Amino acid sequence: MTWIVICLLLIAGYLLGSIPSAVWIGRWFYHTDVRDYGSHNAGATNTLRVLGRRAALPVFLIDAAKGYAAVMLSHLTPLEGDALFFLKIGLTATAILGHIFPLFAHFKGGKGVATMAGCMLAIAPIPMLMALATFFIVLAISHYVSLGSMTGGVLFPFYIAIINGWAPYKIGFGVLVAVVLLITHRKNIKRLREGNENKTYLFWRRPQQPQ
Repeated sequence: MTWIVICLLLIAGYLLGSIPSAVWIGRWFYHTDVRDYGSHNAGATNTLRVLGRRAALPVFLIDAAKGYAAVMLSHLTPLEGDALFFLKIGLTATAILGHIFPLFAHFKGGKGVATMAGCMLAIAPIPMLMALATFFIVLAISHYVSLGSMTGGVLFPFYIAIINGWAPYKIGFGVLVAVVLLITHRKNIKRLREGNENKTYLFWRRPQQPQ
């Protein structure tokens, strides 16, 4: 019975991740599909560039909340200890998979950074808050969302080690998160090296509206 419940929860995690907040908010309130502009990603960053802060904030919060909710589904089982932790990893994977390949948006989503942040907040809250602080510091200095995301992700396993000590499973999980972020941002890395990565200004300049 437990395995059936776990499978159902993993499916539920994918469905939660598939909620395409950027697509729905863009269409319902702005009559715009953000995937047709900018980086063509259905995420908070592209929504910020295309539609502005008022649209981007709820997108970010919803994407993070669905990741958090997906991981918290693990507490519907009687699992404890390592088994519970591994289920949380599985739910993280399915939620991010849902965001990148959303069932409700023709399998064309975003990179899953906000959703991953929500998942990490549920699994390792203090290290995640430290990584989030790193993200905002790097963003404020460089104005590159991608650089902030990757820096916070790379430092995440170190923050886990600082807070939780030598916890092999958690540190290994943090390393996996960092690797996934680097892989999903490989195009951004190329643009950063070439000097043509898009900059994002949260408060200092109004984003361009789609034509």
